[in-house]
Amino acid sequence: MADQETQGFHPGHNPWAVALTVTIATFMEVMDTSIANVALPHIAGGLSAGQDESTWVLTSYLVSNAVVLPMSAWLSEKFGRKCFYMSCVALFTASSFLCGLAPSLGMLVLFRVIQGIGGGGLGPSEQAILADTFPESKRGMAFAVYGMAVVLAPAIGPTLGGWITDNYSWRWIFYVNVPFGLLSLFLTNFMVQDPPHMVKAKKESRHHPIDFTGLTLIAVGLGTPDEPDAQSGRKRRHFGSDHLDRAPTADPSGLSCAEHFRI
Repeated sequence: MADQETQGFHPGHNPWAVALTVTIATFMEVMDTSIANVALPHIAGGLSAGQDESTWVLTSYLVSNAVVLPMSAWLSEKFGRKCFYMSCVALFTASSFLCGLAPSLGMLVLFRVIQGIGGGGLGPSEQAILADTFPESKRGMAFAVYGMAVVLAPAIGPTLGGWITDNYSWRWIFYVNVPFGLLSLFLTNFMVQDPPHMVKAKKESRHHPIDFTGLTLIAVGLGTPDEPDAQSGRKRRHFGSDHLDRAPTADPSGLSCAEHFRI
């Protein structure tokens, strides 16, 4: 039914302009998965933190990003795809600015979590927007553009992050997202519109409650601090001992999540 309604939907702007618009924020979001890698020593030194502790700048973003992914479809139906996408861009942009202002490692990790929450919904939303904007005969080309952005962004990230850190400051690897985020918000507001089936889904969304149990298990399972255990293992030579034999019991929420969705 959604495909039939989409076939009769004609966006008010050139589909390729829409594709470029929604790719801007997604490119920045994917690039942020790797742009901070080479800046970790500078971040650790600037915030008086240890090298091991600074890795949470990376893992916190990736974990919160993954937690939001399963919720994207439900949130798009609940609030409308355009509204949800713009909210994600706004949250990602604002948190990027706050990351640049962070006075301590703890605050930076907190802002990175918020940044990941905002960025987590961008990829799924863009793919859905492309599918509704382009006719079926051109969707392959549209998704090829999306694929290029997703592949190039993490490859460019370390190089760009290193150049910015060496020539300016590690804080600018986060500030650089702000102008592109504002540009994305401005263009999305005028270029993107929800197709009829999304407008209908928004009206009917109150009849489709979200699975809070499953999402809670996913959030707890992914958010379980395994990285400190790994760092501790490297320091205390736990690897190769029975320490790892007990590892599967350290995250019962992950097993519960698997059993919940299996049922």
